[in-house]
Amino acid sequence: MEVISIERSTYEGLLTSFNSFVAKMKEMASRSNDKGLGDWLDNQDVCQMLNISPRTLQTIRNNRTLAYSQINRKMYYKSEDVEQILHIVAGRDKDSKMCNLKTSRL
Repeated sequence: MEVISIERSTYEGLLTSFNSFVAKMKEMASRSNDKGLGDWLDNQDVCQMLNISPRTLQTIRNNRTLAYSQINRKMYYKSEDVEQILHIVAGRDKDSKMCNLKTSRL
């Protein structure tokens, strides 16, 4: 066993720095715990909100119409981003219904 001796002032300075570091880490951890996944939606939630299939959602992601974050293999979306494209998807549904009506009349 090796014994190392340091001056008291050096030890107290080191202890103060360490305690300050610990306090900052606790503050950062509490901020990140507050966010959680409450504001985020997964694929199933978005498909239900927009009334679309999972494949259509993938196309929207690929077109970069809808921003997302990926954790492992699961996708998450901000509710604000989904609400922004709600009118786009609704417009697409109206256009497709109009095309179906035109072709059914012919």
